[in-house]
Amino acid sequence: MGFTTIGVKLINPESPRLTCDARLLIDTGALYSIVPAHLLEAIKLKRKRSQRFTLADGKSITRWVSDVLFTYGDYEGAAPVIFGEQTDKPLLGVVTLEALGLEIDPISHELRPAPLLLLSLGKNEIILRYC
Repeated sequence: MGFTTIGVKLINPESPRLTCDARLLIDTGALYSIVPAHLLEAIKLKRKRSQRFTLADGKSITRWVSDVLFTYGDYEGAAPVIFGEQTDKPLLGVVTLEALGLEIDPISHELRPAPLLLLSLGKNEIILRYC
């Protein structure tokens, strides 16, 4: 098993002229991406909400979360981002990969376009709605 680190551009969705670059380790076992807080503060990203997370050892921690626009080459997508503290490893999580429309090849460890699936109803199908 290998590790893949990529360079991404982060864009403040409220002020798109504010950008920075980051190198992140792809971790498909992580939901959200973690970016050092000083990079997110440099683009004046507002801390939107505080969330609790469970570490691998079972401990619980609280981190600030917001939404940022990620770009990688021609791919772009908005995703949640954790304001990383000094002890947090900068990561690119699976929610960000999906927002970018990318997946990682398990053999070559390279990013490739992900097959995007959409549920579409046929003429004779109905959806039951529950209130």
